[in-house]
Amino acid sequence: MFSSMLSTVNSTMSAASTTSVVSTFATVGVSEISVISVICLIALLSASEILSASSHWNKRLSTMLNLAIVPMVLTFFLIVGYKVVAVVGT
Repeated sequence: MFSSMLSTVNSTMSAASTTSVVSTFATVGVSEISVISVICLIALLSASEILSASSHWNKRLSTMLNLAIVPMVLTFFLIVGYKVVAVVGT
């Protein structure tokens, strides 16, 4: 669907307009991914806090959650950096 939409845009618009349309699609994609990743990070951190107080908490569960949380934290910082650069750049 996305490729057919881009081919339609390519055939009906000039090169400069196509570039702005593609960059608009890319910006929307980054926005959606950032919301999803922040929600996942909040869920993982909440699960870690809740499970650490339960009787099911052990070293293996801690390691598993940390393996999921660390990349999400890095992604969060990249999203914040991207948003700061986008605001400062305009």
